[in-house]
Amino acid sequence: MGAWQDGNSTLTVPGREDPVDLLIAASYGARYRGLLGRDGLHGALMLTPCASVHTFRMRFTIDVAYLDKELRVLDVRTMRPGRLGLPRPRSRHVLEAEAGAMARWGVRPGVRLAIGAPQRPAA
Repeated sequence: MGAWQDGNSTLTVPGREDPVDLLIAASYGARYRGLLGRDGLHGALMLTPCASVHTFRMRFTIDVAYLDKELRVLDVRTMRPGRLGLPRPRSRHVLEAEAGAMARWGVRPGVRLAIGAPQRPAA
């Protein structure tokens, strides 16, 4: 996929029939906001470009998947609020979801994910 833009899309995980709702945060402002101020998340959030995240001022525990440029999962971690994640070499994107979601969806190291065509949010 070319240049990423903020918007809504879907995440497809091999072996899972239903796609997962995905929010793409590609602009500086959208990446900066991330999940701050939210009490939960339906689906997932992809931060791009991104190699590390933190959970300072977050209200809930999240799963974090680090993806390479081919959308292959490099690592998956669970992070409680108030933590600083280490940068992951070769990571180009970070996928965030509520704790436990990655395991339910089958997102694990080595799996290559697919992302549908983004739909820009309504103005």
